[in-house]
Amino acid sequence: MIAPALKPGDTIALVSPSHIASPEGYAPMIAGIEALGFRVKLAPNLFHGTYGYASTEADRIADFNAMVNDPTVRMIFFGGGEGSIDLLSSIDYAAIARDPKIFLSYSDGTSILNAIYAHTGVCPYYGMAPRHMVTPTDYAREMFLSHLVRRDAAELVHASKWYTLHGGVGKGTLIGGYNWNFALLQGSPQYPLPLDRDYLLFIEDHEKFGSVRLVSMFLSHMQQSRLWPCVRGLVFGNYADTRNDVLLGMLGRIGERHNIPVVYCDDFGHGEHSAILPIGREAVLDADAQRLIYR
Repeated sequence: MIAPALKPGDTIALVSPSHIASPEGYAPMIAGIEALGFRVKLAPNLFHGTYGYASTEADRIADFNAMVNDPTVRMIFFGGGEGSIDLLSSIDYAAIARDPKIFLSYSDGTSILNAIYAHTGVCPYYGMAPRHMVTPTDYAREMFLSHLVRRDAAELVHASKWYTLHGGVGKGTLIGGYNWNFALLQGSPQYPLPLDRDYLLFIEDHEKFGSVRLVSMFLSHMQQSRLWPCVRGLVFGNYADTRNDVLLGMLGRIGERHNIPVVYCDDFGHGEHSAILPIGREAVLDADAQRLIYR
């Protein structure tokens, strides 16, 4: 289920499930969103920081569900940090299904985005946080417009060199996000993903957060989950500013072990580029042609 596209003048709500927001830090983000022609609505507890790393679960879920139930809000936008998994059991999924909105986030937002898709079938979007709106690159602006406004995104547009680590073609529903968060979802009752279909997995991680050994550990956990027999391909996003052959070798072995297409690119993740990936969208990964095509 795809939420209606954004139109000029629509309202975008800012919430903060995973970090402490400040008025000074968010002012340029708000200005950047308004410069694109949208109104901005701030959740009532956006700038609370009760715990020192985030506000209380009660504050954060109240904000999130208030924006979900606000008929004037057409998109809910939030960034990363730590803590979004706290909210999964309290999200108003029934309201999301009744009135589908656009949800856009990345990094720690992985937990909420994937839970929304699994519970409701509404397709959220991965790849950007409000901070990307301060001075958006041409690539980031085009990703935002093509996916959320014009709705003419046909494939993952290259902004970087792609590496084919195991060839082949895979088809399925796109799911994924930040490595740690997505691994932690596996086996959780808050992630009731149907396992009677095929999936294409997109994953990103970054060297500033963990070594290749740690990346491998979380991917190994996924490979032991009930989801993995349904995975038909893997796209891995930006890990470092320079090519990491240890990582590429590890990813190539995953492709070889499971005979699935695997590619690496720097188009999404915690690097320079901010591609958007639509969770729940049907897609084809052609590793030999180095294309991820939306259907």
